[in-house]
Amino acid sequence: MRASGILMHVTSLPGPNGIGAMGKEAYKFLDFLEQAGQSYWQILPLSPTGYGDSPYQSFSAFAGNPYLIDLESLVEENLLRREEVDAIAWDREPNRVDYGILYDNRSKILYKAYERFLGMPNRAFHQFCQEQTDWLPDYALFMALKEEFRGADWQTWPDGLRLRQPAALQEYREKLKYQIAFQYFLQFKFFQQWKKLRAYAAGKSIRIIGDVPIYVPLDSADVWANYELFQLDENRRPRKVAGCPPDAFTADGQLWGNPLYNWDKMRQTGYSWWLRRLSAAAKMYDVIRLDHFRGFESYWAVPAEDDTAKNGSWLPGPGWDFISTIRRQLPSLEFIAEDLGYLTPEVRKLQKDSGYPGMKVLEFAFDSREPSDYLPHRYTTDSVCYTGTHDNMTMQQWFDEAKPDDVAYAKEYMGLNDEEGYVWGMIRGGMSSVSDLFVAQMQDYLTLGGEARMNFPGTVSNKNWTWRAEAGQITPELAEKIRAMTHLYGRDQVI
Repeated sequence: MRASGILMHVTSLPGPNGIGAMGKEAYKFLDFLEQAGQSYWQILPLSPTGYGDSPYQSFSAFAGNPYLIDLESLVEENLLRREEVDAIAWDREPNRVDYGILYDNRSKILYKAYERFLGMPNRAFHQFCQEQTDWLPDYALFMALKEEFRGADWQTWPDGLRLRQPAALQEYREKLKYQIAFQYFLQFKFFQQWKKLRAYAAGKSIRIIGDVPIYVPLDSADVWANYELFQLDENRRPRKVAGCPPDAFTADGQLWGNPLYNWDKMRQTGYSWWLRRLSAAAKMYDVIRLDHFRGFESYWAVPAEDDTAKNGSWLPGPGWDFISTIRRQLPSLEFIAEDLGYLTPEVRKLQKDSGYPGMKVLEFAFDSREPSDYLPHRYTTDSVCYTGTHDNMTMQQWFDEAKPDDVAYAKEYMGLNDEEGYVWGMIRGGMSSVSDLFVAQMQDYLTLGGEARMNFPGTVSNKNWTWRAEAGQITPELAEKIRAMTHLYGRDQVI
């Protein structure tokens, strides 16, 4: 079935209080998607953001991001007072998330909501806590300890806590009871609001595509509580870390720094941690984008002491044993394989054997030096076509900054013209492709330039992960324009 969707992270929604959240603007965006004939809303990971405010560097693979809790809903529940919310200047720029303001103020105001919540007996809260015992106790203690030690990495904590000695853990569970319970409250509210929003999407026949990063960061509850599943030494320091090898764009490669999985140990446990992780994701999303799929075939391992990725080496991943386990144990899950990057015949075979559709990115298609696999005439139906991803330029930025020969190639291939606009012509090319699913970034439908780019890979700055749509940009007129093109190429919802 041909379909289409829009990629826009929750944080990028307009609205009050400094960041897109699971409130009225999220519901309005789902209304917009329905009006535009779209069947999918693709988002980035919903986990709590850590270093660099990246949703791909999270303190937990299971938890939800408290920044996304809608404060307006808490006001309606009498957990917050209007004047408390309005007393904080949340925005410096209406089209940017200011994570510094959020870091300084969000927990403070959510603590106020928590204090009022304590006086409201809630059976649903206790049931939620009982249902999340496989990850929530460790996560809540981890976050309470980070608060206690002023955000310090767990590897700098006292040895009793760093090494998870039972007496030390019990001591701090008692000492930090209040802070631990606060973390339970935050997760309860996050999942309560997300469940309601997802039900609204389902009522409009809109499916949500979520993202599961292949790696978790070292400073996470996942590594701290499951250290034996990672390539750590006897002091729980990484032996090798994740990255990408050098290529034509980066002479030193990309050093991500994430700890690598101990795949032998994972295999001995039947991949139970991964199965729990994917089961949890399935409760949040309808389709899961499986990040860095090639890393399951083989992965680039860099000595932990290195400051670039160039001295790494390829090591075998879990391969078909892992993929077949997922297919057998979680047969109803739907995936998209993020099969971008350096692809060997072995990676291509694993993706084909998995049955998961791969990704085609139009921005990668028009290299005037050689034919590309991303040219639409090379697509197959079992694929997902994107204008670009969160790691790429916006389409308008690509036209502004790409080599003139590449732009000329795109204009000739796509039949682009000034009257339609180059960006909309590229969207038309994706819509008309044979790929079962087409996804465009919201920034591309708004024809925004480099100022609206979501992420610059390999950098840490206040430009990353901060773009927000402004009030009034996402209009009924835009919905109708999108719907007309979606209908023209047989991808629209039937209402």
